[in-house]
Amino acid sequence: MKIRIGQLHIALALAAALLVCLSALPAAAKPASDWTRTEFADLRLVSAVGGTQGRTDVPLGLEFRLAEGWKVYWRSAGDAGYPPQVTWDGSQNLAGAETLYPVPHRFSLFGLETFGYKDQVVYPITAGLARPGEPLRITAQVNALACSEICVPLDATLSLDLPAGPAEPTAYTQLLNRWTAQVPRDLPGVGLDVVAARASGDPASPTLVLTVAASDPIGALDVFPEGPQGLSYGKPEITLSDSGRSATVRVPVGARGDARLDGADLRLTLVDGARFVERPVTVTAGAAPAGSTDLWLVLGFALLGGLILNLMPCVLPVLSLKLVSVLEYGGAERGAIRHGFLASAAGIVASFLLLAGILAGLKTAGVAVGWGIQFQQPLFLAAMATIVLLFAANLWGWFEVALPRALADLGGRLPAEGGARGRGLVGHFLTGAFAALLATPCSAPFLGTAVGFAMARGSAEIVAVFAVMGIGLALPYLAVAAMPSIARALPRPGGWMIAFKRVLALALLATGVWLLTVLAAQIGQTGALVLGALFLASAVVLALLHRRGRGGAGLTGAALLVTVLAVAGLMPAPEGPGYVAESAGGQSVVWTGFDRAAIDRRVADGEVVFVDVSADWCITCKVNKRLVLEVEPVSALLTGGSVTPMQADWTNPDPAISDYLASFGRYGIPFNAVYGPGAPDGIALPELLSAEAVTEAIGTAAGADSTARLDSSANRPM
Repeated sequence: MKIRIGQLHIALALAAALLVCLSALPAAAKPASDWTRTEFADLRLVSAVGGTQGRTDVPLGLEFRLAEGWKVYWRSAGDAGYPPQVTWDGSQNLAGAETLYPVPHRFSLFGLETFGYKDQVVYPITAGLARPGEPLRITAQVNALACSEICVPLDATLSLDLPAGPAEPTAYTQLLNRWTAQVPRDLPGVGLDVVAARASGDPASPTLVLTVAASDPIGALDVFPEGPQGLSYGKPEITLSDSGRSATVRVPVGARGDARLDGADLRLTLVDGARFVERPVTVTAGAAPAGSTDLWLVLGFALLGGLILNLMPCVLPVLSLKLVSVLEYGGAERGAIRHGFLASAAGIVASFLLLAGILAGLKTAGVAVGWGIQFQQPLFLAAMATIVLLFAANLWGWFEVALPRALADLGGRLPAEGGARGRGLVGHFLTGAFAALLATPCSAPFLGTAVGFAMARGSAEIVAVFAVMGIGLALPYLAVAAMPSIARALPRPGGWMIAFKRVLALALLATGVWLLTVLAAQIGQTGALVLGALFLASAVVLALLHRRGRGGAGLTGAALLVTVLAVAGLMPAPEGPGYVAESAGGQSVVWTGFDRAAIDRRVADGEVVFVDVSADWCITCKVNKRLVLEVEPVSALLTGGSVTPMQADWTNPDPAISDYLASFGRYGIPFNAVYGPGAPDGIALPELLSAEAVTEAIGTAAGADSTARLDSSANRPM
């Protein structure tokens, strides 16, 4: 019995000694801080090793466990929030700490894009030792933001001690390894890469266009761009190729202050399921050359483009007005000629300044703007058609309106049969202004560059460029004003002038019919027929009033204008696609509807795409079709199956088409571009097409491997 009691004493002594030993090793037993607990998130600091022996740094982790519906943030939080901030004041033997960030999730809410983590996340931290192998005492002051429907700041002080003992794995090693493996890095062999990065569109609100290639088909790709200051990034639009091994990613970018996307150095995080990678890229400039063009050079382009506009098909509707302006001055005094042509030139410049003011105001309000957009408005077209009819009636001698006395004192009346001698400066001014408005539905060489530069800049540049463009269009008038002898050499007005004016009136009537056909595409054929009937009835009334020598022509014209505008404003827009199939020479060009995403898919699959941006009101567009696109050899390429013809109809406002034009620095039409394996970003063609320019661009876009196929399709018997 005594022996048993002695054995019991020994056992108790051994147990007490064991307890003392265990209490002396707290750090090795628990390489983690205590939890800091809140209603919506718990957080703590953990270590993957139990000691510092043989190490220059130790792997730590800041762990969050979040309530349902709550999240914390990635290093770039997005449109709201901020990542956890940690200060290490009070720590001992700590040389520095680097926080890593696992692959984030995207959260989209009310148009805001934020990036972070839900449920659970461990931020890996590499803690460097000031004295390797010695004990480490960590004191971490953590400030984080947890968000659900509301956001709540989190503040916690976390402490962790590691002894100078063996750096053996702990209970948290696998947890840290799992989250560390989810940190994207710039490493090869991931099977996901960025092939190209470029800026597209207006520098004030550009688009980041990325080309991504993958070794295996892409599943659920997402891209998280970062940097520099002043740029923010929206939700990407991703277009996959048919094979799924490449994608075009378009990311809307917000630019503040002087920040610019082109030339910027970015850090991209690409995530596709279990694949993720980080890539540094430098964004190249987009296709538009106007963004960096010198202002004085652009003003030179504007002057030259305005002058060339006098020779473009778009000015055909106003040819009658120009001829009348010149012929009325036959044998007139030099002073009268000079003053009249200066007044017409002033009217042209004033119209351009009016357009500049409207466009600058719309751009400031955030509305998509462009050259010739006034022809997308039914009320503008209706007003122009009415004024054209009244001008035609005036040339027939049926219609004449006396100006208010204040304006009459400047010289008089709107165009009348009396010629220049019965026509005041205000009449010439208004004729020039009207002619300028009708001459601006289409672009011209050099004009696209100038307009693109202006639209990408501010209001001052828009006004300056448009003013110089107006001067360019008015140069022929200014030339006659400088040399009145040109007009004096013409025959004096007489009986022949009355007959000639009536012939020109027929040309104006043709212009009115054209405007009605354009209007029909916007308000429907029924609305256009109603307006046509109104015009016909008004013409009959004006003719009867003229024959009976009664007044009231001015009142009739005003009533007609008000009625036409009311009808045009009430008519609904027609439904249906905005593109049609064109045909010529026995070959039908079947145009596919414009789809920006489809272009990228087709090009990724090796196809060539020809894009034509057109409108019913664009006469130069129709000339390009009749003379180039619908005749050999271009028509053979577009109908041979080797090229996909795609048409964007800009007759009515369309933000997608406006954005597409802006991606090339263009804001007017006609516009054509060719895409293919050899030119994935597109080759912009000149405003006036030629068969040589189109076929050369198609060959370049097709690339060397596809040239023979194109040639064979072009030579295929029809």
